[in-house]
Amino acid sequence: MIRFDEQFIRNIISNVSIIGTIPADCDFSVDSRSLSVDTVFVAIKGERYDGHSFVASACKNGAAGALIAQDKLDECLQSLKENNLENKLLIVVPDPFDALIALATAWREQFSIPIIGVTGSVGKTSCKESIANLLKTAGMEFIASRGNQNTLIGVSLNMLRLRSHHEVAVFEMGIDRRGQMALLAQVVKPTIGIITSIGHSHMEGLGSLQDIAVEKRDIFKYFTEKNIGIVNGDQPLSATVSYPHPIIKFGSKTTNQIQARKVRVVDAHIRCILKIYKDKYNIVLENPHAGAITAALVAAAVGHILDIPHDVICQAIQEPVVIPGRFERRVLKSGKGAIISDCYNANPESVKASLAAFQTIETGAYKTVVLGDMLELGVNSPFWHRQIGRFFRKAPSLKRVILVGNLVQWVEKTLPLGVKVERAETWQQASELLEKEVPVNDHLILVKGSNGVGLLNLVDQCAK
Repeated sequence: MIRFDEQFIRNIISNVSIIGTIPADCDFSVDSRSLSVDTVFVAIKGERYDGHSFVASACKNGAAGALIAQDKLDECLQSLKENNLENKLLIVVPDPFDALIALATAWREQFSIPIIGVTGSVGKTSCKESIANLLKTAGMEFIASRGNQNTLIGVSLNMLRLRSHHEVAVFEMGIDRRGQMALLAQVVKPTIGIITSIGHSHMEGLGSLQDIAVEKRDIFKYFTEKNIGIVNGDQPLSATVSYPHPIIKFGSKTTNQIQARKVRVVDAHIRCILKIYKDKYNIVLENPHAGAITAALVAAAVGHILDIPHDVICQAIQEPVVIPGRFERRVLKSGKGAIISDCYNANPESVKASLAAFQTIETGAYKTVVLGDMLELGVNSPFWHRQIGRFFRKAPSLKRVILVGNLVQWVEKTLPLGVKVERAETWQQASELLEKEVPVNDHLILVKGSNGVGLLNLVDQCAK
């Protein structure tokens, strides 16, 4: 049996000191607020905070102990003593960040199961959750990365959750700088790599669309001819590349192996024909957002690779998967309508998809869009915001737009005539504007913007 124990740690990290006992089912976390008795808190020094300041707090909150730096040992011992926590585990290393990555990388090498990596400019979390739901429906033992833990630290924490009884693992892999995907791929070494889409996201750190595509393709960096990539066959930047390993393409084009054909939006549901190679199935997705099709097709491709029966695949992808902040419908506290939270993040492609889905919802309710800045688009940010303003012409059912932030001034310049538009600098001001004008009938509100704008606070304030 594969064991994560003291011997494993000593084999991987030189100059390590271990005070105490490693928990039998050891887990790792960088969040000091909510921890189990088997969790080891990793004290990483960041740009704003030093995790060593929270070691005592983490242990108070239930952690088994902490992974700390050698030069912080005396400080941590004193803090634990002051809080009557002397019996806690301490794994002392030269650098906790380097130790975490090294442990995760070495731990990955112990497993020969299918390891699925998911990346893309849009839809990573939705696809990961859809795959996880498929594996659950198929009765397989698996782990999937928690929430949006998709950075080098996040994937390493999740990799260390892998155990010998697991049959599959699914990891979300996110980047915002060049060179990051290669580092993630070195830890995850996926056997199935997925690129959901290539879009205008994190352009400040990644560069042009072509640069983004090249960086995303590093998810395949450690592939052999035995590994399989899944790419968006409707996007030339993914579909026209010559890969040295097998590829499955998904999308609406007939050249794709996994297809969605005859797509229709009826009563806020998507109806289409799913094609898995030559087999056809009628499916209904309980979400009008185009991202639901991508998630369904990606899950179907994974299911096909894993030899999951097609009836199980169809059952799983038609089950609604609710993800906070991703076109998530919530009831207004007033009881008069609903709010759709799609404000985890935003780029031109995701904003257009969100507006298009919102337009398809047939309702007698008064439709309002709260739109925040799209961040990290670099020098072309004004251009992309103006493009969003023009896109509102394709959403004529929208009655009112509240723009939040600074960059959205460019959206206002190209909005179609007849749309009521208001500006707010902060989410608090936007919330006040919403409260000032309450429609006589029900209200349906779409909230979309980059996470940094803070619009989730507005959603939480308005919704149950």
